Amino acid sequence: MTSYCIFQEPWWLEAVAENAWRSLEVVRNDQIVARMPIVLSRKFGFRVIRQPPLTPTLGPWIRPSTADPAKRIAREKVLFNDLIDQLPAWDYFEVSFHHGLTNWLPFYWRGFEQTTRYTYILEDVFDMERVWCGLQESVRRNIRKARKVLSVRTDLSVDRVLDLTDLTFLRQGHRLTFKRDLVRRIDAACATRDARRMFFAEDAKGQVHAALYVVTDAECAYYLLGGADPKFRGSGAQNLLLWEAIRFASERGVKFDFEGSMIEPIERVFRAFGALQAPYLQVYGAKPVAKILLQTLPRALFRRLAPYG
Repeated sequence: MTSYCIFQEPWWLEAVAENAWRSLEVVRNDQIVARMPIVLSRKFGFRVIRQPPLTPTLGPWIRPSTADPAKRIAREKVLFNDLIDQLPAWDYFEVSFHHGLTNWLPFYWRGFEQTTRYTYILEDVFDMERVWCGLQESVRRNIRKARKVLSVRTDLSVDRVLDLTDLTFLRQGHRLTFKRDLVRRIDAACATRDARRMFFAEDAKGQVHAALYVVTDAECAYYLLGGADPKFRGSGAQNLLLWEAIRFASERGVKFDFEGSMIEPIERVFRAFGALQAPYLQVYGAKPVAKILLQTLPRALFRRLAPYG
């Protein structure tokens, strides 16, 4: 990463964790050489550091170096330790690093643990004919079918995206895991920086079948959220919108990150677009009292003890 990922930008963090975040920084010769934004909250007396909703990755950023591998890794060790030393007191820590950061050894040596998660990325979307050929035939078929009955527009509101996302959650027996006002703050911050695009699939009767929300930085477009009306699940709308989002990334000259899911049916959809699997690190740690709680509560439930937004 030559620059901050969008999810590490101060304006993004202010939108998703207003007045609740801070940036740990290492400065050399008046230049920031390492940085790690964190969000610290309290819930039931526990001090929790983890990323807020709709912020898929956070973690450290290290200024790129042209040094040989041995010197580069030695430098990273020093910088990571400088960042870890700046951490405030915490009981539970869980942060997903950007996929471009693969070295977590200094965190391991300091007592943290790690698990590997995956996203799917289209690295090269400049030749869209080649990308089209890389799609599974079922995806191409769904896109062709959708094009016959649907048009794509980009001028509806973020609340329409939220309505359709909510319908998808309800179909799965869940409620939205984030507040609508959080998404509205994200949208307002992104809109002023031309850092987002919304896509809607609409039929001739004006019925919106699906919606998709993408955010962008200088290197990548990220699929942040989306949903579909269950009445139209067979229309191919979601495949069509993903294809339009990939075309948008191509026009911007950036990669496309599906912000992959560990949920098997979702992973299968992303893989079908010909994207490459990209592992990323989820680094975590728990102090003794928090570890006891983790043994009595499902980890997924414990992670929900510090909601934002």
